[in-house]
Order: sequence, then structure tokens, then C-alpha cells
Amino acid sequence: MILVISASLHPESRSRILADTAKSKLLKKNASVEVFDLSKKPLPLCDGLTAYGDSNVQELSRLVQEADAILLASPVYNYDVNAAAKNAIELTGKAWTNKLVGILLAAGGPGSYMSAMGVANSLMLDFRCLVLPRFIYALGDAFQGDELCDQQIDQRITELTDELIRLSSAIKK
Repeated sequence: MILVISASLHPESRSRILADTAKSKLLKKNASVEVFDLSKKPLPLCDGLTAYGDSNVQELSRLVQEADAILLASPVYNYDVNAAAKNAIELTGKAWTNKLVGILLAAGGPGSYMSAMGVANSLMLDFRCLVLPRFIYALGDAFQGDELCDQQIDQRITELTDELIRLSSAIKK
């Protein structure tokens, strides 16, 4: 199963459009896909104590643990993935151990293109994740309304999902 985590809390999220596009491409390839949308299943702030007992935290932890691969879709705020994405990782912690991870980012400007590196480094160093180097970074002009309109970004999502399926299958063997 491939888990797609949509980390945006914004109702008109562009990173959610990226997540939905990736989900559609995975389903067309007959992949088993689960989606966890933080805007629909909110998580408490990580307090290092009681937050882990929250039912949404427990569900996400289980899904992360069971996933063969994970796609993390996040907006970029202040040159980094949003706080909701980081909070989700903090709350689910060791469930991420040895996971294959792909990253999809929606950003307001071109200056944040390295923003995937903080979360990628954390996942690699803390949990020994294999983070695909083929991440998606889409700017506002890649979208029109609630649709992805940039063919190059669409093609890159196809390549990302192909690679995720290929490596996930190889790891299973």
C-alpha cells in the first residue's frame, strides 16, 4: 500500500492538487493507495506526552507503519515544509523507520526549491528512510483553479510515481 499524506490545512490547497494527481496516477497503475488528509483528520500539536493517544494520530501511525511507500505532499511556508507536515512526522516517529518516501511541494516562489532537504534529511537520518531524489516542486503558475495545468509537472509526477512503484516492488522482493 502506498500512503499519500496531504499536509496542507488550506481549503484550496495546491499541494493537495499534487497529492490528488499522484493518487490518480498510482490508481491507474493498479497500486493500492490510502490517503490521509490533515485538513480532514486534524492532529493535535506534538506535546511529547498525551498527543500520541489521539485517534487520528494512532490511525496515521498505523498507516505509516503498514505502508510500503509514502508520498508527502506539503505547501512550502517560510522556506520549509509546513508545520503540519513536521508535526505529523513528530507524532508518528518510529513508524517511518526504513520507509520509501517521495515528496511533492507547492510553493509561492522559486527561492524555496531546496525546502525539501530539511524534511528529507530528517527522515533519512532519524528514521533511515530512503527518500527519492526525484521530488516535485511546483509554483503557483502550474495551477489553474483546482487543476494542475503544467504538463512538465504532470510528467514529473508520473516519473515520481513510476519510481515509487518500481522501488517499492524491488524492496518487497
